[in-house]
Parts: sequence; structure tokens; C-alpha cells
Amino acid sequence: MESPSLAFASAVRTICAATRARDLVVPGFRSPPRRPGLERTLRWRPDGTATIAVAVRDRPLQAVVADLIEGVVVVNGLDGPDATRLRTALWAAVVAEQPATGLAGAA
Repeated sequence: MESPSLAFASAVRTICAATRARDLVVPGFRSPPRRPGLERTLRWRPDGTATIAVAVRDRPLQAVVADLIEGVVVVNGLDGPDATRLRTALWAAVVAEQPATGLAGAA
């Protein structure tokens, strides 16, 4: 099993590629959030771009991936069926690319 940081980076690459393939906005990602004690933050810049920061340490990879995916949904302003379709597609992409992380069957 790869380290949490490598699993985070791999999940980010997969989510970015799947988001880009759907012609949606791809935010920036970082870890950890700047504010202590928070598991996920979203920062909007004046130019309209967004950065999602997610805590990785001492958290299950499934929780980290869920935060990454939800961040993409929020950045793209999706809700209802559109949000559900994107979540499903992003989870499927991550599970397909992450067989060694234990995410198979997590979607």
C-alpha cells in the first residue's frame, strides 16, 4: 500500500483528469489546509480560481477522496442530478485507478 501522501497525489491526478474530460473547472489541490483543525477548506482567489485543501494525516483515504470530489462539485456549482452524476463518475475513475489502495468497492 502506498503512503498517504502518494495516494493523495494519485487521487488528485485521477480526479483532475476525469474533471477535465468533462469540460468542467479543475481546481487546485493542496494538503493540509492552512487552518488547523479543519479537514477540508475551499479558497477562492480574486481571479475566480479555487484551491481545495484537504487533511490527509490520520484520515482514511476514502474520506480524503470524498472531500476532494465534493470540492470539485462545489467549485463547479453543481447540485441535484448533475452533482450526483459527477460524484459517481469521479468515484468510478478513482476506484479504477487505485486498485492497491483498498478503494475497490468504495464507490
